[in-house]
Formats: sequence, C-alpha cells, structure tokens
Amino acid sequence: MAGYISEFFGYRAEDKSSQAATAAARQVCPFLGTQCTKVLSRDRIISGVCAVRQKTPGSPDVICCPNRIYAEDYKMLHLVAQQAFGCELGLYSGRAAVEKAKAENGAIAVFGHGWGGELRLPQRAGTGSYFVDWVLARLDGAGELVEFTAIEVQTIDTTGNYREARNALMENRDIVADTVGLNWENVSKRIIPQLIYKGQVLQREDLCRTGLFFVCPKAVYDRVLNRLGGKERIPRFPTQPASIHFLAYDYLETTGEGTITPLGILEEHCTTVYKVQEAFSSMNLPEGNVYRDAIRRSLYGTDV
Repeated sequence: MAGYISEFFGYRAEDKSSQAATAAARQVCPFLGTQCTKVLSRDRIISGVCAVRQKTPGSPDVICCPNRIYAEDYKMLHLVAQQAFGCELGLYSGRAAVEKAKAENGAIAVFGHGWGGELRLPQRAGTGSYFVDWVLARLDGAGELVEFTAIEVQTIDTTGNYREARNALMENRDIVADTVGLNWENVSKRIIPQLIYKGQVLQREDLCRTGLFFVCPKAVYDRVLNRLGGKERIPRFPTQPASIHFLAYDYLETTGEGTITPLGILEEHCTTVYKVQEAFSSMNLPEGNVYRDAIRRSLYGTDV
C-alpha cells in the first residue's frame, strides 16, 4: 500500500504559497495556535501531517489528526451544541462558564482537551472507559446545570510511514508517495464497541437527553456505517437519551492558494445505541450451518 500526504501544517500539499511555506517552517498547528503535537516516534521529528490519501486514483483525503477537526476556533463544538441544545450560547472552559451564564442568561461549559480540566469519573473495573473526548454542559441564567451532551471524535489511524513524503514537502514542497496506509480495521474494531458502551452509560444519565455525538471524517463515517451493515440495518430515530448521532465532518469547498480549507457537517445519521449493538452483534454473519457443511465436506467430500 502506498499513499500521499494531502494536507501539511493546515494547508493543502499542493499549496506553494508563502502562507503554506511559513506554516511549515514554523511547525505550528494553525488550528490550535501552538506547536504541532504530532511527532514521528522514531526520531521525535514534528509531523505536521493533517490528512493523507491513498495512491489509488479517486481516493479521498482522509483527516488523520484530531486537531484538524477543531479548526475555526472549535467550530465543530458550536455546531454540535446548537444541534443538541437548540440554541446559540457562548462556550466557556469549565467553571468559567458559571459566571458567564449569569451575565449572558445562559452559557455552555466545555470539558475536554484542555478546556475545563478533567471530569472526575469513577474508575471502571476491568477494561473500557467512561471517558469521552468532549462534554458540553448547558447552564441556565442562574448558572445551574440544565443538561449536557457528549462527543467522541475519531480520525483515521495510519500504517506504514510518511517520513520521506514529509521531508520532500518540508524541503521543496514536493509531493512524493510513501508507504503510508489507512488502518480501517483498527478503527472499526475499536470504535464501535466504545460507542456502544459509552452510549449505554450516557443513556442512564438524567441530564443527557441527546445521547452521544460521534464526529469523524466522511470516509470513516462511511466505513463504520458499512461495517454495521449499512443504514438499512441501523434505521433513523429521533433524538433521545439513547441516541448515537453519526456526524460526517469533513472538507467543504476547495479554496485557493494560501487559504485553509474549511470543514463542515456533510452528512449525519441519528440512530439508537440498541440498533448499533444489534447490528454489530450480527454483522456479516454467514449462512446457517457453515460449520456442519465444512465438517461434512472434510469427512465425506460433500455437504449432504
């Protein structure tokens, strides 16, 4: 398998503008305003890779860095908050939202990725975790907690490496192929059980009325839904505490040189944790009696 880097330090790999060159030279993530946090494990070189694509013609650009999802000052959080709570309120870091809510007749407290500190949840015995990437908590005009929702973010894991491709972009802004691939199996195996478990935990929360939002690139969205047997296996349901909202959050229109491509919600599918669990437990099952027929073929050379 071979692939390319398609987005580098926030700019398209094809972008030869001074803005793209400066971003790479400074090695700063334009979405967080800090130094890129992704490093190549072997030599600890800053990665700068936001998205990759496979060498196969027509392959999409697939976001591989979660920080890319937080572009435009965490626009994604605002979109989910509006959908979950049905109103537009300011987003503030954890405890700071209390006084803001009193001053602004409501606010949203954000917990996750440096916002609001860590929520102290009980430890679960055995494997698994209650933790989600983000919690958005709506406060009323008195600063009281009214309701909350949770967000899980998943980009693509990569295989192989893109070290030579990165060096070519850094030195001459050249695009060359490397051994980077997309680890679809790992994403599907890991994320679906987590969504089921966390969705069930959230359904038991009195103040979580909209369930769990799962935000991912369109290619990951398509792959996860297909792994569950397609949308016909997980029918749409209205928003409820047992909801899982699948949101395909990806590139919108391509922009010109020196500009960063905006992201937005391309597609969404709201179902329930029970439908996801049902589809996951029965997905891709073979016809009945496959073991019996295999034994008979081995013993007698026939299925009869």
